[in-house]
Amino acid sequence: MQVYLLRHGIAEESRIGLRDPDRALVPEGRRKLKEVLRLARSADTAISLILTSPYRRARETAEMVSEFLSSEAELLESAALTPESHPKDVWQEICAHKTLDSVLLASHEPLMSSTAAYLLNCGSLHVDFKKGALMRIDVESFGPQPHGVLRWMITPKLVGNA
Repeated sequence: MQVYLLRHGIAEESRIGLRDPDRALVPEGRRKLKEVLRLARSADTAISLILTSPYRRARETAEMVSEFLSSEAELLESAALTPESHPKDVWQEICAHKTLDSVLLASHEPLMSSTAAYLLNCGSLHVDFKKGALMRIDVESFGPQPHGVLRWMITPKLVGNA
């Protein structure tokens, strides 16, 4: 299975009266995310299912994935993708969809970097997972501990400099 990890794009700053789950993407976040998704599309990225955190900025990010990469993929919210979740919970969510060819997860930090390390079976790995970055990890088996292979990572800065 191809597992795509996508950190949400740049969102509104925290402020009094705005709950963290309600923060929306800002125009710059949408623009940079579009650039990453366009490059991913040119790499023939195919998504079978989009799973997203219920937080607004992640949902908006997932909706952009649907628009730019895979309009036919179902989009589902998952509590396993909230910021306070654990990579083991994410792995269980992935395993629940193991019959699919690919799944994209739209979520937050530090969950995305810790999930990348978990999927690669390298708990000490540190990933600098910038907002709007997209990573592909291939997983061949679905036992209690994944053993994935990192295929690529696209960051907004990399795309902006291309």
